[in-house]
Amino acid sequence: MPKMKSNRGAAKRFSRSASGGFKRGSSHRRHILTKKSTKRKRHLRANAQVNPSDTASIRRMLPFS
Repeated sequence: MPKMKSNRGAAKRFSRSASGGFKRGSSHRRHILTKKSTKRKRHLRANAQVNPSDTASIRRMLPFS
């Protein structure tokens, strides 16, 4: 049987949280930042929790996390 491999794109985007869920970075912070308010950009810095309905698909992509 071949080795199991993690999806490398998913491994760079998601990390396991202490409670067993997954953490992810916020989107909309790459470009066109001039029209976004400072408050909005500051809140986008924080990590977000992945929705529990999506954790099963992430767990398939990251079998070792």
